[in-house]
Amino acid sequence: MQTIETSSRAGEFSTLLRAESQTVAAWTVEWRSRRVATHLAVIVFGAGCFGAAMGWWRAPEQALYVAIKFPFILLLTALGNTLLNAMLAPLLGLNISLRQSLLAILMSFAIAAAILGAFSPLVGFLVWNAPAMTPDVKSTATYGLIKLVDVVVIAFAGIAGNVRLFQLLAQLAGSWRIAGRVLVAWLAGNLFLGSQLSWIARPFMGAPQLPVVFLREGALQGNFYENVWSTIFQLVQFD
Repeated sequence: MQTIETSSRAGEFSTLLRAESQTVAAWTVEWRSRRVATHLAVIVFGAGCFGAAMGWWRAPEQALYVAIKFPFILLLTALGNTLLNAMLAPLLGLNISLRQSLLAILMSFAIAAAILGAFSPLVGFLVWNAPAMTPDVKSTATYGLIKLVDVVVIAFAGIAGNVRLFQLLAQLAGSWRIAGRVLVAWLAGNLFLGSQLSWIARPFMGAPQLPVVFLREGALQGNFYENVWSTIFQLVQFD
């Protein structure tokens, strides 16, 4: 009996990763606690592994903190986007309930977290082979490269997780055009909420001259976009 249940969960997870439109559209109609718990577990485990890989360069304690913070950021982003999309989707032509919005977004984030978890060994390998952190680490090309790799992987996973469910939106809306408009709004909400929450929840990689902490003082100062731009500008200055 347990083997059958495990096989059923594996089949559902495979269906989710393939984003089979008719099946996942049916999943948004009814609330299944076991299925929702599975999606939440994938988010926590996948994002937690990626967070641990990011934080390990600084210290094991930093890896633990980021493994806790990163899934929490994804869940807060999912909750915020659920409310936002439940309001925006009807204006864009897709009439979905708050529950459908929540279930669809949880599925997209579960896909994204699975991708992040798959990339975590690669990021961990990069961090493991990077030189040890030095007091001037933020002025080095290695720091900029690792940070940009993290941002690119996170962006890729987020976009892939949302685009993978584009057929679900089309199935629910009955129109590719409406689904496209909703998807753009969905991605914009993820980018805005996720990036700012990440900025507030820093540090992730940490710095050797600063103590290992869960949250940094002055977390609300500055913004994510300014920091990424300065990192790119700094990286291209190196020969």
